[in-house]
Amino acid sequence: MQVSDVLPPTMFAGKTVFVTGGGSGINLGVARNFAALGASLGICGRTAERLESARAELEGLGAKVSTSVADVRDYDALAAALETTRTELGPIDVLVCGAAGNFLAPAEAMSANGFKTVVEIDLIGSFNASRAAFEQLKETRGTILFISAPQGSVPHFAQAHCGAAKAGVDNLMRNLALEWGRYGIRSNGIVPGPIAGTEGMKRLGPQDDKANAEIQATIPLGTYGSVDDIGQAAVFLASPLASYVTGALLTVDGGAYLGGTRLMAHKIQSMLAQQKGRGDG
Repeated sequence: MQVSDVLPPTMFAGKTVFVTGGGSGINLGVARNFAALGASLGICGRTAERLESARAELEGLGAKVSTSVADVRDYDALAAALETTRTELGPIDVLVCGAAGNFLAPAEAMSANGFKTVVEIDLIGSFNASRAAFEQLKETRGTILFISAPQGSVPHFAQAHCGAAKAGVDNLMRNLALEWGRYGIRSNGIVPGPIAGTEGMKRLGPQDDKANAEIQATIPLGTYGSVDDIGQAAVFLASPLASYVTGALLTVDGGAYLGGTRLMAHKIQSMLAQQKGRGDG
């Protein structure tokens, strides 16, 4: 199902959406769903080649696109990217804070720099984007969407860094909803479950069919999600349909974490043991 099959293809016509980390994965899927409903897209990321590939895809959907190479840890570069988008496409109506970093590492094996890097990309990067976009969002009475993760509320093996960062992101989302509501700015978060075909699943999920089948069997809806599942949730939260929703976390996971994380923890431990045996880590 395409989002334009159920929502007006002009729902976001005349609107500008800015997506951090928008060159690939879930974030590109979010941008694609906004593009399908008429939005113009500003995307930033650290890799020019990915951004140009994303631009071609989004322009193929009829969207106007502005791309900027920027690391969300660099406030000045991010502010410049947002200003470039404003100049080329108009003030931002929707900010999607999606840039993230992650890897598997038990806490006792994690370096201080590794922990710091994930917190800087996920949490500080989300604040940087929100703060740099504030004046534009105030002007448009816009919306902020944070792409969170289940690690922010449920402990996961070898994910202490991600859990701490995403818990901070969730709290930041709620604080901005509280503080910036008076400017008409709504702030919400999306918690994706396991999403097939993404970099996150390649890094964090099992790579063999048997293990994947075992995990999917524990998900109430029986399958992994798609990037469009997250994109469609983003479109809803940014739309007039959610005009009275702020400070909320929307979990989009097929019910994956209702049964806990024990099986996933076992699979991760097995993966790490195999990597250590091969000398990969």
